[in-house]
Amino acid sequence: MRRTLIQVVFFLVIIAKACGDYLHGAYEFALKADGAEANKVAAAVVPQDRESFHLFLLAGQSNMAGRGTVEPQDAVVHANVLSLNKQGEWVPAIDPLHFDKPRVAGVGLGRTFALDYAADYPGITVGLIPCAAGGSPIATWEPGGYHDQTDSHPYDDALQRVRTALKVGTLKGILWHQGESDSTPDRSVVYEEQLHAMIGRLRADVESSNVPFLAGQLGQFAEKPWNESRKRVDEVHRSLPQKIEHCGFVESSGLGHRGDQTHFDSAAYREFGHRYYKVFKAMAKPAPAKTNQK
Repeated sequence: MRRTLIQVVFFLVIIAKACGDYLHGAYEFALKADGAEANKVAAAVVPQDRESFHLFLLAGQSNMAGRGTVEPQDAVVHANVLSLNKQGEWVPAIDPLHFDKPRVAGVGLGRTFALDYAADYPGITVGLIPCAAGGSPIATWEPGGYHDQTDSHPYDDALQRVRTALKVGTLKGILWHQGESDSTPDRSVVYEEQLHAMIGRLRADVESSNVPFLAGQLGQFAEKPWNESRKRVDEVHRSLPQKIEHCGFVESSGLGHRGDQTHFDSAAYREFGHRYYKVFKAMAKPAPAKTNQK
């Protein structure tokens, strides 16, 4: 009898371990899912009406792509927040959204921005278009520009992906975070001219001269004080709203880094996404006042 009881207990332990391994594997799958795999996590439903599908381009370098550690909250599916994957398919927007450097891509600011937007616009589906390329200088963000680290053409690839997305949705904004690679003496002095030209070109190419363009401030970390070149790049970002219409500037004050004094940590990325949305919301035209009809 005792031997039989031991065998039963041993059998139950094996079953419990198998179930635990299965659940753990399912959890890891949910965190890493992208492309076709994301469709197994949850079906992405694209609205039939283009006006109900609001698109946002995510562009720049690694701090737009996101390098934060993925946590369970970043894998929660929201039915009305989608992302265009590498294969050009709409999938649930779970981090990492980007695929520029798969081994280091992680939490970014795009998803939090989209969740805030979706909360304010019930009935609307948000479509994120991830196009950032880690390490890319502004010079690669022009037609024909090539970025060797990601073996990509950042501007050309982004434009192609936006045009694909525009077949089913409407572009509502461009979220930009870039400039670390241009914070050098030679590059920083021409950064303003290049960024202004890119904004005008991109708006023309997507046929939306008034689409909001939001630039995020570079990381401010006490362990790595800004040099004159970084200060020059910061002034370019900061002055955008005064120099180009429909542009916004998003501050990074108080946001922490992940330990490398370059990339934000996960909590900072999420907060940055909230800040981007607050600036975007402030830029939006106020709704017309309602009048009493008799």
